[in-house]
Amino acid sequence: MAQQHLEPPTDSPAGPMSGDALAGYLRAQATEFLRSLRQHRENGTDAGTTARAKPRTESRAESRAGDNGSGESVDAARALRRSARRISGTLHTFRPLLDAEWSEGMRPELAWLSGTLAREHAYAARLERLIGALNRLSGAAGFPAHAGQDTGAPAKGGLTVGAAKAGALLDRQLTLARTRAHSAALQALGSSRFHAVADSVAVLASEVPLTPAAGTADLRPLAAAATDRLTDAVAALPLVTAGHPYNAEALVHGLSADTAPHPQDAPWHQVRLLLRLHRYACEVLYGEDAPIDVRLLRAGQALNRHRDAAEAAAAAASAARTPRIAPATAYALGVLHADQRHEVEAARFAFQQNWQKETVRTP
Repeated sequence: MAQQHLEPPTDSPAGPMSGDALAGYLRAQATEFLRSLRQHRENGTDAGTTARAKPRTESRAESRAGDNGSGESVDAARALRRSARRISGTLHTFRPLLDAEWSEGMRPELAWLSGTLAREHAYAARLERLIGALNRLSGAAGFPAHAGQDTGAPAKGGLTVGAAKAGALLDRQLTLARTRAHSAALQALGSSRFHAVADSVAVLASEVPLTPAAGTADLRPLAAAATDRLTDAVAALPLVTAGHPYNAEALVHGLSADTAPHPQDAPWHQVRLLLRLHRYACEVLYGEDAPIDVRLLRAGQALNRHRDAAEAAAAAASAARTPRIAPATAYALGVLHADQRHEVEAARFAFQQNWQKETVRTP
């Protein structure tokens, strides 16, 4: 297969891009980090206080106000993760131009923070995805509050009955995991480790620790190296196989007793991370107003679906290993696992189709 190369934007800067552009981007992301942190603290505290003090006879307007506060807190946490990822990714791509000791110490802390804040949302989205898939597979409109309750939907073999119990089991497991992730996020935001990260970002907002050579260095070779890493990683993927729908490659080892993630998923997850680093490098060079590469945008969306489906399949497999579950429940979880692995395969096919297209950009 011919290797697909990424082309720079047609309006790329003619002259060298110095460390001033890198410093400006890092300062902007650090400022956005601090703004999101302040918004999260304000709305998070207000929402938490409202939730604890909320009476049963509250008005609808008060309920909507509490929901808005909670929604704003979620948006602030998402913006906080977004800035942390961009700072960390930029430190990785342009590390030769930054103070080595400071950069190497900052990157893992930002990754820890972003990962900790993302888990609660990830568990909630995973549960919603799996319950929706069970509804679709069983033909049921929804699951009852108790697994033994009649759904009122026509049974398809034993799947509808098993799906109700499987849905209840997944709800218990993932809701518990989400609660623990929420507690971990709250503890993290109040820890001395987080305050040290916030202090470092606050310093970054005013002073970027560049090396002496950064003032005259060109950023484009480092950005090109990030692009080359992405291109090489994509070239190593089995795109020929992924180009054929329903090739069942994603179902290989589907019945393995090994609880480790599918090894075949790791290269695709790595490409997703490298694509993100490539996008951040382009933001440093051309700014957020640069033309959007539609091909890469859709390829990134396909890789996001790939990750979500792979993690959902792993959650279904983990639930199926629960001791002493009914055969109908285990059967429903097995069908659900296979369904999500087929979604993994479909995402790979979509990525292959988008990657092979010619570059298309929007102005």
